[in-house]
Amino acid sequence: MGYISQIREKIGHDLLIGVGSGVIIVKEGKVLLQKRTDGLGWGIHAGGIDPGETFEEAAKRELYEESGLVANALDFFGAYSGEDSFLTYPNGDEVYFPTIVYTCRDFSGALRAQKEEVTELRWFDIHEPLPSPLFSMHARLLKDFIKQEKDNELYQ
Repeated sequence: MGYISQIREKIGHDLLIGVGSGVIIVKEGKVLLQKRTDGLGWGIHAGGIDPGETFEEAAKRELYEESGLVANALDFFGAYSGEDSFLTYPNGDEVYFPTIVYTCRDFSGALRAQKEEVTELRWFDIHEPLPSPLFSMHARLLKDFIKQEKDNELYQ
């Protein structure tokens, strides 16, 4: 049983404050997103860090678990907190999860969706509208990432 599951047994659905780590996978002007099995939309590969784990280790672990990809190198992208870091899951669990986000352009492995959490993995062109709905905790960071990518294209 994982750490969060142990805490949930004690607190039920009450607000849980945790710390998350995630990674935006980038290749040839496209981002890899996952469609969540909980019905909350499309997002990046992310999750809570385990006790003793670094942000980088958690981002790499979540990426591998959810997509089958191995991050060979991560670059810090940003720290996200605030109102869009609150969420109530369909089962009633409440969380506040500030998240450290990385980008990864150097990865290996074969795509395979983790059946428990991911219904679909798909590449999306950053010049086209992203799918809807976006996972609320990831919408702002994806908007920031795409803006930065497009701004960088202007100056190349």
